[in-house]
Parts: sequence; structure tokens; C-alpha cells
Amino acid sequence: MDLVSIGEAARLLGMNASALRYYEERGLVVPVTRSRGRRMYGRQELRRLVFLRTMQQLGVSLDTAGAVLDAPGEEWRAAAAEQIDVLEELIHRARAAQWVLRQAIECPAEHPARECEHWIGMVDQLLEGYTFAQLAAMHEAGRLTE
Repeated sequence: MDLVSIGEAARLLGMNASALRYYEERGLVVPVTRSRGRRMYGRQELRRLVFLRTMQQLGVSLDTAGAVLDAPGEEWRAAAAEQIDVLEELIHRARAAQWVLRQAIECPAEHPARECEHWIGMVDQLLEGYTFAQLAAMHEAGRLTE
């Protein structure tokens, strides 16, 4: 592949040229050269841009993505492991949110937060000091019925 301008690279990747300039400002990608004042990218730079775009779309921080691209092995592995922990927590919270919303959907009442005994009971337990994690564990253990 020949060199492509920043505009063409942005079009190919479905990104704004401003995002590519931002990545350059952060030191995450460097154009191969400039032609008539325009940044020009080769295949290697496009690969980096695709990786950065994909990581951002997946919720991975640019710091972690940059570390994976350029940091020494021990450093990028530590950054990746830390990001995995962050993602695990996000997955846990998302599953909890799904459970709460499913409880609302499954309640036959028109307004579960005001009319569903199960929902009201769950909120009352939160008011009494239970954590959501405790309620979820009780639900998983079968001690909290749906």
C-alpha cells in the first residue's frame, strides 16, 4: 500500500482526522512523512491506528493501548492486567444492572418501583444496609426469590 494522506486514512478507518491528530499529539502514532503539509501514513501506521481505534471502541484506555504498542514487555503486561481488572469490574456492574432491570421487566405491575413487592423489598433491604453485592449473592444462592 502506498502512503495515504490523513484525510484518506481517516476515511479508510471511519474516523475523524482530528482523532488521528490527537493520537499524534499523544505520541501514539507518527506519520511517515509530510507531503505539501499533509500528514502521510503507511501500512504500519494504519495498523497502529486500527489497533488504537479498536481498543477505544472496546473501552480500553489509550494509555493501555499505547503501552501494549510501545512499552517494554513487563510494563505493557502490567498495564494490560490492570485494564483487565477494570473491565472485570465493569462487566460485574453491567450484569448487576441487567439483573435489576430484568426484575423490573418481569414484574407484572405497571410501575415496579412503586407497586412490585419484590422490587420494593429489594430496595428496602438496600435501605437497611445490605449492599447490592450481598443481595446479588443472596439471589444466586436462592435466598432471595424473584
